[in-house]
Amino acid sequence: MSWLDLLTRWDLIEADLHQTYGIDLDRSGALRDRSWRWLRTRIAGLLVCDSRIARALDPGDDGPGRRR
Repeated sequence: MSWLDLLTRWDLIEADLHQTYGIDLDRSGALRDRSWRWLRTRIAGLLVCDSRIARALDPGDDGPGRRR
């Protein structure tokens, strides 16, 4: 997985950041005072929990009950 894989699914990341961490990127200046490391850490966290972006990038089984 590359950053391109992530950034082309920014809508999922944006929704997950809001749902998981309460970070509303529609709010003006939401990331202005944050470092790249801060954002990268939270995106990495989204990849290891049950999130939209994790499900979208999971190459795993598409068996019954699996949401995409």
